[in-house]
Amino acid sequence: MSVGPTAHYDDDGWWLVDEMAAVPAARRAATALATDLGFDPERVGEVGIVVTELATNLVRHARGGELVLRPTGTGREARLRVLAIDSGPGSRNIAALISDGASTRGTLGIGLGACLRLATSFDVYSVPALGTIVEATLGPEGATHDGLGDTIGTLTRPLTGDGPCGDTTAHRPTGRGQLAMVADGLGHGPLAAEASRLAAKVLLDSDAHSPAVVLERMHAALGGTRGAAIAIVRYDESTGTMVHAGVGNVVVRLAGPGGMRTLASQPGIVGHRIPRLRELSYSVGDSAVAVMHSDGLTQRWSLDDVPGALAHRPAVVCAAVMRAAASRRDDSSVLVLRTAA
Repeated sequence: MSVGPTAHYDDDGWWLVDEMAAVPAARRAATALATDLGFDPERVGEVGIVVTELATNLVRHARGGELVLRPTGTGREARLRVLAIDSGPGSRNIAALISDGASTRGTLGIGLGACLRLATSFDVYSVPALGTIVEATLGPEGATHDGLGDTIGTLTRPLTGDGPCGDTTAHRPTGRGQLAMVADGLGHGPLAAEASRLAAKVLLDSDAHSPAVVLERMHAALGGTRGAAIAIVRYDESTGTMVHAGVGNVVVRLAGPGGMRTLASQPGIVGHRIPRLRELSYSVGDSAVAVMHSDGLTQRWSLDDVPGALAHRPAVVCAAVMRAAASRRDDSSVLVLRTAA
């Protein structure tokens, strides 16, 4: 769900595609979303083509996988993001996968090359024995590449794959960078979602840039809810710094050429009990990536589990980390923020 053209809190719809009978349902869901976004009929048809190809690939080449649909924005800013995620054989030869004339067995025969041409932005990440992730973002006819997707990406998944997710991600610009959060409402279902989405509303409505100040405001607002574990970071491009404050077990890691480090949060529950909050500032330099996630993902993942993923678009990194580390016993959410190159 989008809140204006630049500030967002995010909802994803997940579709299990493990047989060909699931492909038409995924296509219908995607074209319905594209219609709701105001795409013209020709563009809606192109959305259907891309989703059909990606969904069919999941069945034919990976024996099944998941398709994730997210609509955002309105008017010229409207976008439909499609993620296709599998744990199939993968490939080293990405160029061959997207070359013209390379079609997918048993599909419309258009291949990923045509998906690339039809999409407003497109990315493929594939590793032998780990699988393939494809991101295709489609805007209205004539839409240009959305640079925000090169900087920040998010992905959420409810415990059951359906219904409200107790985790929420949100972000907004600060003028010199981004303010971003992951909130994990206590428990699962509607009450957990109520807490985490209220936290997102506070972040989006606030004019404060200090993570600790925003957390204080969230604490006051969440008093009538279950409460949540929340981490907030502010990236300042002009100074090359990342400022972090967190309460509870939302994990924040900084990955870069020197490896990966974890940023410590404080104990407590936002909305019920929090300590005196502190902010820590980190010099991140160029080409660093902040990965934030809820405890629906194990902390034991490493860069070896997502080889080469950090070179890809943030939403693809989110999907790679979730595929490597998520538990099916909890809501899951990942936010990836890339610093300036």
